[in-house]
Amino acid sequence: MDNLATTWVGATAKQISRAVRRGDTSATQVVADHLEQIAISEPSLTAFRVVRGGEAIVEAEKVDEQEDLANLPLAGVPVAVKENTPVAGLPTWHGSAAARTPVAEEDHEVVRRLRGAGAVVVGVTRMPEMGLWGTTDGPDGATRNPWSLDRTAGGSSGGSAAAVAAGLVPIAHGNDGLGSIRIPAACCGLVGLKPGRGVVPCDLGIDGWFGLVEHGILATTVGDAALGFSVLAGRSPAKLTPPGKLRVGVSLRSPIRGVRPDEPNRGAVATAARLLVDAGHDTVTAEPAYSTAVGIAGLLTWFGAAYRDAEAAGTDLRAVQPRTRRHIRIGKIAWQRGWVRPAQREAWREQSIKFFEDRNVDVLLTPALAATPPPADGHANGRWHRNMLDNMRYAPYAAPWNVAGLPAIVVPVGSRPDGLPVGVQLVGPPDSELLLLSIAGLLEVANPWPRHAFV
Repeated sequence: MDNLATTWVGATAKQISRAVRRGDTSATQVVADHLEQIAISEPSLTAFRVVRGGEAIVEAEKVDEQEDLANLPLAGVPVAVKENTPVAGLPTWHGSAAARTPVAEEDHEVVRRLRGAGAVVVGVTRMPEMGLWGTTDGPDGATRNPWSLDRTAGGSSGGSAAAVAAGLVPIAHGNDGLGSIRIPAACCGLVGLKPGRGVVPCDLGIDGWFGLVEHGILATTVGDAALGFSVLAGRSPAKLTPPGKLRVGVSLRSPIRGVRPDEPNRGAVATAARLLVDAGHDTVTAEPAYSTAVGIAGLLTWFGAAYRDAEAAGTDLRAVQPRTRRHIRIGKIAWQRGWVRPAQREAWREQSIKFFEDRNVDVLLTPALAATPPPADGHANGRWHRNMLDNMRYAPYAAPWNVAGLPAIVVPVGSRPDGLPVGVQLVGPPDSELLLLSIAGLLEVANPWPRHAFV
């Protein structure tokens, strides 16, 4: 970045950690630069629930005091953590005062791993109430898309996505239950990786939404996404290598009947497919067998998870948003009547794994979204059915792969006519995270994207 002579804002996580390890700069200076940028941009974005200004500086100083930084892959890197994931010394808000839990006595395991790698937590980022929605707003404001402030940054990891896209942190933690990393990544022009089931410790809510939820990373580069993933997975940083010749399945079919991708999203898939062919890979049409039964299983699990989380936390339903209250009440019915069935989810997982074998494809390429991101405001107080329709119409492509527990990544490939980013989704079989990252790297090299929209 041209501004590295005066500030580390805009640098990648890899650039920052390398400079701190070499002694070219200090973690304290890097964190101070980012806190200054947060102070400038946060009033416009509303990305953070809380900024840990003084605490972050103290933590950065402790990084600088360490004698051996060589084994810290995120040495001095400012990171943000989504507000439903415990950070020691802070309440866990879950997007709502009504759902907030007491001050955490210790870090969640993924936060512990980030700090253990040398990262400095500068704050926790906003999400919609209980992480239920694909837009991030509430009574105290909406998280805005840095590329167009009147549009949503997505959800539920909307605050993390806005913070990364605006350069407030180089990488951020998120988690993904029905697209909550990949939807904001697509809205904000980021790389967003949802690992496969069990690759990163979950430990959120009741059984991690019955196995739907995974922790992951939002970043502006594939290299940073790979580095962050390695840390969360407890692995040594992996060096990505170009994959051998691949057979890429391509599908525009929406998992939701009656929803079709608009022209920019169809064009993004065509562009990505062409780039992969130019790189020597084969593409074939390959349509997953989305069914009404799969959709119903996903919906019932979503409803039931909301009810079980609210029940376990003792949430006062009178204090939550009307859309959330109805969602929980439907979930109570689904749970008590036995409609939330693991057998349905497992059947779709087996069918999805078999899809790659039967169609002889290594990965699946789909749109990331179906339409432009909705307006930033007005969702939290809106009717439940309107929120449901808005979410399903603009972001139908992510959820099936949570039900299946398969890894998936969103990668930017260009811009819409209105200037908002547009991306594609890549899905792979179990244990294909590094393959997906490698393919994303091919797209990045062949078709570089603007990394930030500074606000």
